[in-house]
Amino acid sequence: MPESDRPHPAPAEIAENPEVPGARARAMLGALRRLPQGALSRAFGRLADVPLPKPLRKPVLGGFARMVGADVGEAAQPLESFGSLNRFFVRELKPGARAWPHDPRVAASPVDGATGQMGRVSGGKLIQAKGRDYSLRDLLNEDGQWERFDGGAFVTLYLSPKDYHRIHAPCDGTIPRARHVPGALMPVNLPAVMHLPDLFARNERLLCYLDGPLGRVAVVAVGAYNVGRISAAFDREWNAAPGTGGWITNRRGMEAATKTYDPPVSIRQGDHIMTFHLGSTVVLVFEPGRVELSPELSLGSAVRLGMEIGRAPGS
Repeated sequence: MPESDRPHPAPAEIAENPEVPGARARAMLGALRRLPQGALSRAFGRLADVPLPKPLRKPVLGGFARMVGADVGEAAQPLESFGSLNRFFVRELKPGARAWPHDPRVAASPVDGATGQMGRVSGGKLIQAKGRDYSLRDLLNEDGQWERFDGGAFVTLYLSPKDYHRIHAPCDGTIPRARHVPGALMPVNLPAVMHLPDLFARNERLLCYLDGPLGRVAVVAVGAYNVGRISAAFDREWNAAPGTGGWITNRRGMEAATKTYDPPVSIRQGDHIMTFHLGSTVVLVFEPGRVELSPELSLGSAVRLGMEIGRAPGS
């Protein structure tokens, strides 16, 4: 049984900490750990895929957009063209809605969202929240990769339901390798990030490595509760495999799998590389000495797709 469908015991390892959320939020997270997260997320996904009759699309999707704060004016198509809630979530932006630096020395934000923790990988550990870290090896789920990032910069970017849900390349390069790691589907909102240990390394994820002028960059798309579906634009055949439904993650009976590309997949900064079929979190990890994070980034600050988030030292 996949971890995402398996009941989870309450985390005895969680210590009392003044930074963690209140008792009600902790109780809700504890209850969710005992539920079949994968099955519930698949059920929500099926609900999001229910076809909407054309006369209902504008009122239903417009009402949802107003509720979460999504800007429908940026969508490349009108609301009436989206046949389901999921289709609206994976909407394209109008041409020119975002600007890219197109500078090989610059790392740009791959998503719209908010900045989570950031800093340096130290001793193979990344910061998840104040007083709580997690293992890069566990996040990437393989040896022979995480070691090259130790000492490098990382940044966590959180997407809310209002955000644009496609993930784009932060820099030019090629994709030689990608990996799908099944796991849990716990929420990744602030209470969960503060409260649940090893959250990003525990949840299901799809990741790729991007080799280019900024060295190797790990782009890790982390799934979450009700966000159990992630697709790969850089490998549409992977999405189209029998029984996938058009995405790679949150399918019954899956085991961790790596794909290598020979020749590697060529990517330009700003190319669409992955999609969240709802919303979640992206973790970017850079090799040591290759990228200095932008001083404009701060915990909770908004980021826009294409915005500069780091650059090569001395540039």
